[in-house]
Amino acid sequence: MEELRSTIQTMARRFGFLNKNCCVVAGCDISLVQSHILYEIDRRHEPSMQQVADALGMDVTTFSRQIQSLIKMKLVVKTASSADRRVYLLSLTTEGKFAATAIDEEMKRYLNEVFSRMNEFERETVIRSLKLLNDSMAKSSVCCSPFL
Repeated sequence: MEELRSTIQTMARRFGFLNKNCCVVAGCDISLVQSHILYEIDRRHEPSMQQVADALGMDVTTFSRQIQSLIKMKLVVKTASSADRRVYLLSLTTEGKFAATAIDEEMKRYLNEVFSRMNEFERETVIRSLKLLNDSMAKSSVCCSPFL
């Protein structure tokens, strides 16, 4: 099991380094956490702050600080919900959509390059295995339940 943990830690670290090194868009340095926030906002239609914080497993105070920095960078807009003024909805600005798309494209290029070193059977096996691992983690009573 120690070798398995080491393998997963190494993969997570490499992915984190990739995110850390690729997130400069239009002169803006975007942190790993901010890139995850942009991704979550982009894949949902006007999510609430709580929905995105929950999806990322972040406490609202830390999340709120990150949103404020993204607002200052003109990447995110926070709007009070018309149904409940206590709830704030998030959306990407044009610049935010550009940043999210640029990061997504960079990630796709990287993953395509990584997977290009495998034959079709290996690629399909890895992808199927990752999906199986994610599904199993989502069902675990120990962790990972907030993630979709």
